[in-house]
This record gives sequence, C-alpha cells and structure tokens, in this order.
Amino acid sequence: MITCFIRYEIDPFQREAFAEYARRWGQIIPRCGGHLLGYFLPHEGSNYEAWGLIGFESLAAYEAYRARLRADPEGRANFALAQDKRFILREERTFTQGVVGTLDLPTHCGAP
Repeated sequence: MITCFIRYEIDPFQREAFAEYARRWGQIIPRCGGHLLGYFLPHEGSNYEAWGLIGFESLAAYEAYRARLRADPEGRANFALAQDKRFILREERTFTQGVVGTLDLPTHCGAP
C-alpha cells in the first residue's frame, strides 16, 4: 500500500472552514476508492499546517481514484468551496510507503 501524504498550508483564521472541508472528504474519498487514514489540523506549534493521509493499493489505483473524484459532484463542490473561501494557501502531495514492523503497533510501558 502507498499513502498520499498531503501537506496543506491553511489560513489560520479559517481553521473551521478547513475542518468542514476535511469532514466532507470523509464521505467522498471512500466512495471514490481511497482509504482515508485521516485529516489533521494544527494543535500545538505551527498554526498554518494541516495534513491529509489517503491510502491506495498502487499509483494506478490512485490515478483511477482521481478520475472518479473529478467526476463526483460532491467532490467537485468541495474543491469549489476551497477555491471560493481561499482557506488553502498551498498544497503539496508526497507518496510514501509504510515500513513493515512500524505500523499500528500497540502501546507499551504501561501507557493507557
């Protein structure tokens, strides 16, 4: 599996608008074939970086997903929302691959 790691530079004064945008993807992305790992807003430190992580079986699966996303009415509407409100200032995509033996490990040392 590969993960599309999306780094967003957001307008910190429109944090809630970005959160709504992310929540909408929660319905759209799985319907179009992506495995949504989550969207993340800044909490401590930087107030302008947010992330989205979406998993795919391969780059070919990602390309098929992108085609479905462009054809999806709700997906197009969500892209239009971001353009109209301008809460995303910059967006970068990187494709990563998880390292076997480091993913989804249980906690240790008595941590709750």
